[in-house]
Parts: sequence; structure tokens; C-alpha cells
Amino acid sequence: MKRLVAFAVAVLLAGCAGVQSSAGADGAESLRIANLGGLFLIVAVLVYLFVLVLLVLAVRRGRAQRRDGAGVQGEPQAGGEGNWHLALVSFAGVTAAILFGLSLATWLTDRSIAQAAAAPVLEIEVIGHQWWWEIRYKDPVAGRELRTANELVIRAGRVSHVTLHSQDVIHSLWIPNLAGKQDLIPGRSSDLALKPLHVGQFRAQCAEFCGIQHAQMALTVNAVSDGDFAHWYEQGLKTPQPPGEGPPFAGYSLFLGRQCASCHNISGTPASGQVAPDLSHVGSRPTLAAGALANTPANLDRWIADPQGVKPGTNMPKVPLTPEERSAVVAYLETLK
Repeated sequence: MKRLVAFAVAVLLAGCAGVQSSAGADGAESLRIANLGGLFLIVAVLVYLFVLVLLVLAVRRGRAQRRDGAGVQGEPQAGGEGNWHLALVSFAGVTAAILFGLSLATWLTDRSIAQAAAAPVLEIEVIGHQWWWEIRYKDPVAGRELRTANELVIRAGRVSHVTLHSQDVIHSLWIPNLAGKQDLIPGRSSDLALKPLHVGQFRAQCAEFCGIQHAQMALTVNAVSDGDFAHWYEQGLKTPQPPGEGPPFAGYSLFLGRQCASCHNISGTPASGQVAPDLSHVGSRPTLAAGALANTPANLDRWIADPQGVKPGTNMPKVPLTPEERSAVVAYLETLK
């Protein structure tokens, strides 16, 4: 029994810590939401305890009246309800005041979140696909726009304005440590403001059931310093150089000669597909297949060999490659840092 209770407590607390925490307060928006939730919790607990106290008093009063023979069913004697009538009116007034106060706190929190989203330093577009995230960084200079996938890098202490779209079905972006949920609805545009309070790595998740791989549609969110972001962005704008020889060059030739180039884009190469994640710098990403696997050579080989075995229902087909050919393709993709 003790083990069962310990397991239940562990499950309940699992969402209250770490890089994906429902009680996270690592962003300006999530901090305000957490404070509002704390206020609601405190008020609810106080009201609950107050009701329990009244219940105990009512039970004791009823028993005393029955002992004293106050009526067949123990009801109070005539004229004994005057004070309770006043108390009932008072309780109704206090309840209305509490509800008004909580409504006002909710409105003030909403306005505070809106003000915190002012003057963004980054304009980012996030597009939901079954089952991965496309990320596009906007820039006034067209040649400096950056496209990546399944990894969102933003500046700590600065506001990033994220415009949300869906390419297929309804998705929902939830970064619990930083902000609330926001739906991505086909044919419509929504937005989200992110302002991390400190440097850190967080995990986002699709929070709207979108198909059989809904649970494996994660997004890594990195909040970095201004200097690290500038370095990362400049590296992302660089065109990867084709390998000169060896297995990476063989993998480069295979990638361009097979179906891979029809779906994926790699800047500076003839591969210009737009229906699958951009692989220009796939070697530097922390995960593969939208968080399904850690980005290691072994996992990359496993993913290429049998995408359906890793993520059933994914749109990535199984490309007929020998183990030696897969090893060469992995060697090439590992050079794309």
C-alpha cells in the first residue's frame, strides 16, 4: 500500500519540475500565470477549510438540539433562525466579492501578459506538421531569414513574437515553463509571446491530439544569451560545404540521388524539398524526429533504416539503402553542423 501511495505521489508531482513543468515560472508569461494559479489555490483552500469548519459546527449543533428535544427532527425552535439568516446573506455577499476579486485578478493578469509582449526583438513563425515543427526566423533582409525544424532558439530576457500556423490539422503549442497553450488551426493565424527570464533549455509539446504520433511531437526550446544567439544565427545562415571525399562524399551523392532530396532542403545543394524538415544543420540539433530520438549516429541510422518502426504513421518513407549506404548518408548528415 505504501509503495502504491508513493507511486501515485510521484506521478502527480512529475509535471511540477524539470524542463517541461506545468508549474514552471521561467518566462514572463508563465510567471504571471503561476502567480494567478497560486492565488486561486490559496482562496480555494481557505474557502474549503471555512466550509469544513461550518460543517463541523452544524453537525455538533444538530446533535445538541436532538439531545435537548428541539423538535421531532431536531429542527431549531421557532425564532432561532434569525442569526443564520444574517449569516447566509453575509456568506452570499462574501462569495460574490471573492468571485469578483478573482475575475479582476484574471483580467489584470491578462493585461499584464499583453503588456509584457510589447516590443519584440525577434519575429518567428512556427508551422505545425504531422508530426514535427517548422521554424522560420523573419528578418527585414530576405537573405538573412533562417529556416530550421524541431528546435526553437530564443533570447533570454527578450521578447520573441511567435506567429503560429498549421499545415494540416489542429495542433497546439505548449511550452509550460514559458507560456500558456496556443492552438494552431488550419487557415488561421494565432500568436504567442515568449520572454524567458533566464538562460535554459525547455521542452514544448503539442497539446492537441493530432494523430497517432501526437505524443511524439516535441520541440526543444533553448533560451540563450544575446551573444550565443547571434553566434547560433550566423552559423545557421552559413551554407554547408559539400564534403570532398570519403564516406561523407558518398553519402552526399546518395542523398542527392535518392528520394531524400525531393522532400528535404539542404542549403547550397540541389536538395530543395519543402515538405519535410530542413536538414541544412541537422547535425547540431539535439533530437531527431521531433524529440522521438536523441541525435546520435546510431539513432540517425535507425531512423533512416526504418522510420515507421520508430514513429508509425510518419510521412517519411523507407528509402531502400544497404547498411553501407546508410552509414555513408549518416556520415554526410553528421557533417551538417
